[in-house]
Amino acid sequence: MPSPKLMKIPSMRERVEDTLSAHRNELVSLLSRYVAQGKSILQPHHLIDELDNVIGASPSRTSLNDGPFSEVLKSAQEAIVSPPFVAISIRPRPGVWEYVRVNVSELCVEELSVSEYLRFKEDLVNGHGDDKFVLELDLEPFNASFPRPTRSSSIGNGVQFLNRHLSSVMFRNKESLEPLLNFLRVHKYKGHLLMLNDRIQRLSRLESALVKAEDYINKLPPSEPYSEFEYVMQELGFERGWGDTAARVLETMCLLSDILQAPDPSTLETFLGRLPMLFNVVILSIHGYFGQANVLGLPDTGGQIVYILDQVRALESEMIQRIKKQGLNITPQILIVTRLIPDALGTSCNQRMERITGCQNSHILRIPFRTERGVLRKWISRFDVWPYLERFAEDAANEIAAEFQGAPDLIIGNYSDGNLIASLLAHRMGITQCTIAHALEKTKYPDSDIYWKRYEDKYHFSCQFTADLLSMNHSDFIVTSTYQEIAGTKNSVGQYESYTAFTLPGLYRVVHGIDAFDPKFNIVSPGADSTIYFPYSDREKRLTSLHEPLEKLIFDHEQNDEHIGALEDPLKPIIFSMARLDRIKNITGLVEMYGKNAKLRELANLVVVAGYIDVKKSSDREEISEIEKMHVLMRKYNLNGQFRWIVAQMNRARNGELYRYIADKRGIFVQPAFYEAFGLTIVEAMTCGLPTFSTCHGGPLEIIENGISGFHIDPYFPDKASTLMVDFFVKCNEDPSYWTTKYTWKIYSERLTTLAGVYSFWKYVSKLERLETRRYLEMFYILKFRDLAKCLPLADEGGSG
Repeated sequence: MPSPKLMKIPSMRERVEDTLSAHRNELVSLLSRYVAQGKSILQPHHLIDELDNVIGASPSRTSLNDGPFSEVLKSAQEAIVSPPFVAISIRPRPGVWEYVRVNVSELCVEELSVSEYLRFKEDLVNGHGDDKFVLELDLEPFNASFPRPTRSSSIGNGVQFLNRHLSSVMFRNKESLEPLLNFLRVHKYKGHLLMLNDRIQRLSRLESALVKAEDYINKLPPSEPYSEFEYVMQELGFERGWGDTAARVLETMCLLSDILQAPDPSTLETFLGRLPMLFNVVILSIHGYFGQANVLGLPDTGGQIVYILDQVRALESEMIQRIKKQGLNITPQILIVTRLIPDALGTSCNQRMERITGCQNSHILRIPFRTERGVLRKWISRFDVWPYLERFAEDAANEIAAEFQGAPDLIIGNYSDGNLIASLLAHRMGITQCTIAHALEKTKYPDSDIYWKRYEDKYHFSCQFTADLLSMNHSDFIVTSTYQEIAGTKNSVGQYESYTAFTLPGLYRVVHGIDAFDPKFNIVSPGADSTIYFPYSDREKRLTSLHEPLEKLIFDHEQNDEHIGALEDPLKPIIFSMARLDRIKNITGLVEMYGKNAKLRELANLVVVAGYIDVKKSSDREEISEIEKMHVLMRKYNLNGQFRWIVAQMNRARNGELYRYIADKRGIFVQPAFYEAFGLTIVEAMTCGLPTFSTCHGGPLEIIENGISGFHIDPYFPDKASTLMVDFFVKCNEDPSYWTTKYTWKIYSERLTTLAGVYSFWKYVSKLERLETRRYLEMFYILKFRDLAKCLPLADEGGSG
């Protein structure tokens, strides 16, 4: 049998040339249609439409649709037409780009570099200019030797890739472990040593001390407090930070021993996640009115406020828990740094410091915008903040240092303005920086880069896009909610990916901006479609127009083919489930467990969305059986007044709002299936903020961490499941804040805390700090951004800016 031959994948230029060879007339006809439109930018649908027109005009040309050029067009993101040329930007897969240009008159094809393509694109705005000295931003040379994945499917898994790659390099021999020892030796808190003292200065000493410590601790009761054997540990060279009990200390030391003997990336991540590195955190959110009450609906003020406040509550809780487990008596602090607005419209935004409700020691710190004219009193649009940010960052650095009595351990930026200030502060203070963009304006406004001057007076995108480039590249790690946020889909460009290469004609050209494959990207998300399934607290995005019909759907006493049953007490929380009405999904099992538990019926109503109500409308035997069983259960347990049965709902947008409406009622979501392969409704419900109880059989066992991100129930033991729900509602009645624990936020906060530790470690022991890149960015900031910001007009105090 002949061995298979390795075949070279043809480049996009070669595919176009092959098509010219095989389908010359058809391709000329197609390209001529493009050229006939004159100077322009053609979007993907324009390109495909013209291809269909060419084929429709002559059925004999269908071969063009099956050829290599069709594949080129399906991967094209845009085409630049400047007769007689057509240049095409092609994206074979997420994060990968190629550029070709066809001379339609001479029927020749050439491959273009990024710079050449952008220069050609600029001709749409500048005409055929001959300026050969355009400022180009190119970060590729700094990253050429930096490790990164090559598969598009690996995008967004940065920390896993780094741990695998760098640990394989770092742990080649004993000598290469020295940076780990040094990293452990630098841990201090306000001058107090943590982890190791001066008795351990060599790896050999660390290894022997670990053996002695493990032997000693093994003889102690697992629950023995660290304080009871602290002095023994100090004699061996260990300080506080390993754990609060003998069992915890032993676990942490065993992890380190495993790393020293047989390094493993996952063990390293677990160990780093246990180290005491995070005590003081700064979170930046600058624009809008940032407050805890009476601010939603004010200009530039919406769901991001609730998002960040929820993030802080969960993050503080996670930090407190970790610090306690580390055996430390330290109170963590989080500061949300935002703008102080003297004319606060009745809000608290004119108060310098405000404690965050639901937190022990987290506050909002407000700092005013200042200029030579004094303090800016009024709100200004997020598009107009750029001239104020450098001075704001200087003032913020001083205020933060005063509040923390030193530098923070982590700084998290939000949105373009917050991320720029985070970069300035991280650069000044030498701390780990996390970027969270939320929404990048560049992809919201088509062609807002090439035609930036059209938008400049209103939006000042020249400043914003420059700030985005600076913060993305300066940041140690970037957190996104989805893969699409980074690298889009097969047919659409991601928000971050749009900064790979672009041009602001007359200003500068970006030939290598951000790389979607950069291991700084990390997806931390429940995984549902964020356009439909988002937290109930994100008021800005809520579909409020659906609330009246949803209320009627749930509470209207009319009995019809769409809903039966009634809820007599609308103030009760709702137990909610939505699934197909078949045996495996076990909706009737949920109804029966509810009907049998008098206490549960007293505490909550039950609403299910499933199947048909009228048995005559179903042709599925299993569903017919379940419909009949449901009617029997309603009569058997006399559920009217406490139970509502709604037919299957197919509108995904309305279903997303239905989850959130149930959350408004302080309800829960229950998935009682006998088996569930994945559990999409579970992810949807959790993403919308609903506490979730789900079957322990199948995929949900991995989605939900029991008691942490939700609750496992066993449908084969319905009495235990209903008792678990009773306990939950009882606790909620005793302590309303018990419900408001955002289970998805806890997972998010755990991951964020671990990421901060891992990136801090690699930044310390490797070239992950990217000093050359940061010096380059510093120059770009000074020579370009500062001038752009200074050119913007300051706000007129007579108006809103």
